[in-house]
Amino acid sequence: MKLVVMIPAFNEEESIRKVIRAIPRKIEGIDKVEILVIDDGSADDTAKAAKKAGASRIAVHRKNRGVGSAFNTGLENALEMGADIIINTDADGQFSAKDIPRLIEPILKEKTDVVIGSRFLGKNPEMPFMKKAGNLLFSWLTRKISGADLTDTQCGFRAFTREVALRTVLFGKFTYTQEFIIRAANGCFRITEIPIVAEKRKTGKSKVVKTWYLYGLKAISIVLRKYTDTHPILIFGALSLAVFIVALFPFAWAMFYYLQTGHFTGVLGSAMLAGFLFLTSLITLTFGILADMFVRQRILQEDILYRQKLERYGKR
Repeated sequence: MKLVVMIPAFNEEESIRKVIRAIPRKIEGIDKVEILVIDDGSADDTAKAAKKAGASRIAVHRKNRGVGSAFNTGLENALEMGADIIINTDADGQFSAKDIPRLIEPILKEKTDVVIGSRFLGKNPEMPFMKKAGNLLFSWLTRKISGADLTDTQCGFRAFTREVALRTVLFGKFTYTQEFIIRAANGCFRITEIPIVAEKRKTGKSKVVKTWYLYGLKAISIVLRKYTDTHPILIFGALSLAVFIVALFPFAWAMFYYLQTGHFTGVLGSAMLAGFLFLTSLITLTFGILADMFVRQRILQEDILYRQKLERYGKR
């Protein structure tokens, strides 16, 4: 049983050494532990520091592509390394390596497929108000969309099986946290949480969150886009129904006027508006039906991709 700990990093030369050296090399139930660092276009010597600290493999992006892209690169490399279980952790040292055995324990016991570290289980974490509010909001939104009963969907400290990695296809370059959970839930994988304590960042500043409002907008767009990808008929159907209901008002007024006067001369604008809205409603519904057909096509394509990955990385 091989465990690969992957660490996406961007300009983390100061902290990456300590993070790597803290990772336990001997864990009950695990035969081999390897460390994978994804250097996402760092301007400093993150890659060199990781190599000196004992990283098993270092994947380097020539330019910064975002933590979502770094996560995808990590998945590909971890599968190439023959990982049976994969852990993702941050390079800033906020998550304790001592929690790694607890994080993978439910997977080793075959009780779950994905384990998320939660900063909100049983304890009120110390974090700025805006950060805490944002975490709770996104956790609620992801919980509603995915159906997974989770308290901390933003936490990057997570473990998952090789099968989950093989089935995962992510498109978000900016972040991966919510999309990964939605994808796993849609794939009928079991997801659970364990309580963890995150320490305050000791060096530098967050490379992911430069401004909270920008992070929020991008994260929401990723979540909503993912929901649209999986439930297009609901999204477009709801929009179509809303436009149809709005169209009823000018239509009712135009018909009432016609029944009273016998012509549309005085309400021609309302009649044209109603016709335009009815047509828009029909077109929107048509888009939803077409998108739903594309979803089925995407599922078939993802199954083909899964089989290709099995051939490429080998069955375990």
